[in-house]
Amino acid sequence: MKIAANRLRSTCTLQATARLAPKVCAACATDQSRRFSSLKRPPPNYPGHVPLTRVERAGLAIGSGVMSLINPYRHDLIAALGEATATPYFIYRLRDAMLADPTGRRILRQRPRISSKTLSVEKLRQMPPNSVGRAYIDWLDREGVSPDTRSQVRYIDDEECAYVMQRYRECHDFFHAVTGLPIVKEGEVALKAFEFANTLIPMTGLSMLAVGTMKAQERSRFWSIYMPWAVRNGVRSKEVINVFWEEELERDVDDLRRELGIEQPPDLRTIRKREREERKRMKEMQSHQR
Repeated sequence: MKIAANRLRSTCTLQATARLAPKVCAACATDQSRRFSSLKRPPPNYPGHVPLTRVERAGLAIGSGVMSLINPYRHDLIAALGEATATPYFIYRLRDAMLADPTGRRILRQRPRISSKTLSVEKLRQMPPNSVGRAYIDWLDREGVSPDTRSQVRYIDDEECAYVMQRYRECHDFFHAVTGLPIVKEGEVALKAFEFANTLIPMTGLSMLAVGTMKAQERSRFWSIYMPWAVRNGVRSKEVINVFWEEELERDVDDLRRELGIEQPPDLRTIRKREREERKRMKEMQSHQR
């Protein structure tokens, strides 16, 4: 009887201690699980996940940042930089922004993907000229890109946050289509500035360092036209991560812009074309004077 009573008291004490023990947040639990060596890694948290130590993450951020600055068309390096610098704070902030929005919560529950398998290219081409879907496919055709070019997220530990980054990555072309910015370096940096003001993902801010590699005329245009546009629209517009693009395809694109609070910037391709024609005209005039 005495032994049984002692066991009962011990069980009650353990249960009470468990109730009083503080709960560990998911972010902290993830951080604790990353205390490992490069020789002995924990199992992946989702298919394709690669757990990194703090040193490895820092090395990935520095290396991919430097190389992507040298070659801004290496999308794999830009993707790696985005994942390495998004944790531990910024990707959680973006996830929380989705959880705070009804549409964002639906996206997180359903986890849709954007690719040529989930979107019918032929159906998009048959949509009305000013619809979101038509603006999207026209932009893809004009720039010669595909929705299947986005890299899979690998270096974000939290599985839900990994999807948030994947969603942002796959929606990037919709941001291009709505703003009309082309994929030339000048257009990409302008859109990254907009995304930084709207999402606060560090990679989008770091990408603006590419301004230093532009020609003098392009830099002047960026600082005078596209940077002010990016800050103004990125700050005032709704969180673009919460747009369920798949449900907006038949909607008038101007109506969606008004709802989001996004104004189109001056057409960069038209400006660049006009400048090329002007340079060509000036050369012809100089050659005739000789």
